[in-house]
Amino acid sequence: MHILVTNDDGIQAPGLIALALALQPLGKVTIVAPDHNWSASGHVKTLHRPLRVKQVTLCDNTAAYACDGAPSDCVSLVMLGLLPEPVDFVVSGINPNANLGHDITYSGTVTAAMEACIWGVPAIAVSLDTPGDLEGPVDYTGAAWVGSKVLEAAIKHGLDKEIILNVNVPYRPLEQLDTFHITRQGLRIYQDALLKREDPRGQPYYWIGGDAPTGVQEPGTDIGDLAEGYITITPIQLDLTAHQAIDQLAQWDWLGDDQV
Repeated sequence: MHILVTNDDGIQAPGLIALALALQPLGKVTIVAPDHNWSASGHVKTLHRPLRVKQVTLCDNTAAYACDGAPSDCVSLVMLGLLPEPVDFVVSGINPNANLGHDITYSGTVTAAMEACIWGVPAIAVSLDTPGDLEGPVDYTGAAWVGSKVLEAAIKHGLDKEIILNVNVPYRPLEQLDTFHITRQGLRIYQDALLKREDPRGQPYYWIGGDAPTGVQEPGTDIGDLAEGYITITPIQLDLTAHQAIDQLAQWDWLGDDQV
């Protein structure tokens, strides 16, 4: 079993190292990750410049590869032959903040897993719901353990290559992480605000600011069940077709008065 570990927070992110170490008992682990933070980068494909990859040594002396592309670029390069042997599974994370509801379209963590799905390789994305007021370093111990258990189960039972498991872990001690809920996507509520400023030359520039997003805490959703302290596993797929609308749209008069 050859496992590719990547992330969107950069090659030196502690969550990446914690995840890679937790997965080592399950197979050979190779790390290929961005050389800097790509949070909220979405599904990026770099086509208009060359991509560079270099071997690095992480803080725990683990060998890894750092790429100057996006998380999805890292996965794509591996699928195209960057490594001498093929990959059987991709695990992305650990993101220090939850990826819930519509977050998946923004998240570099999740879209790295989506890239694996495009190439027919099963994938998991792991995120930790770190409190916004946490002081001191983030403890990834519990989330790393969850990542290993999810991968172990996926290997044992077999994960459909068209399905991505989006995993969100509550920020709790390891001994309190004992309940996994299979959920659907919840409704994320964004509270973005446009902040306009002027540079020293009087030219305007803009920041997207505002408060942190919230969500509708409905039972059975990733947002609702995570808020209750459960580990949430949301199966997602790349087929975004609104199947329920196909029959209705097929009845529309598309040409109107111009119809022959």
